[in-house]
Amino acid sequence: MTTPARSTDPDQRRPGVRQLRLVVEAEDYESAVAFYRDVLGLSEEAAFAGDGEALVTILEAGRATLEIANPAQKRMIDDVEVGRQVAPRLRVAFEVDDVVEATQTLVDGGATQLAPPTETPWRSLNSRLDAPAGLQITLFQELEPDRATGGSQG
Repeated sequence: MTTPARSTDPDQRRPGVRQLRLVVEAEDYESAVAFYRDVLGLSEEAAFAGDGEALVTILEAGRATLEIANPAQKRMIDDVEVGRQVAPRLRVAFEVDDVVEATQTLVDGGATQLAPPTETPWRSLNSRLDAPAGLQITLFQELEPDRATGGSQG
């Protein structure tokens, strides 16, 4: 399978999508906002209130990518990161500077660790957690500096 070359020239990119926004329903809204904003450290971009007690907080998470994996890749990532199949159909991955420290911070802040930081075959250090709002998340740290802007493979 060949992979088409990616252009980094903004004038050569296809127009259209300007932002990826993942919308998550949280039964315990205040706790979820506190976890992702105050514990994980995502900065608050905006917050709005609407009729009928409707609330939304938009948190900035840096560069966004959409990683699409087939079932075999999903199983392989679960095997590498956790040692068994645990991921739901949707999982969110966050790149951090120090996966060991960030994992402990999130556990202290209310997440449940499913697997400790583990080196992957694609040279990243990944941990897996169950987090507020029903999300399963991967924290990853690239171990090779030249891959810092690459995909998580996780």
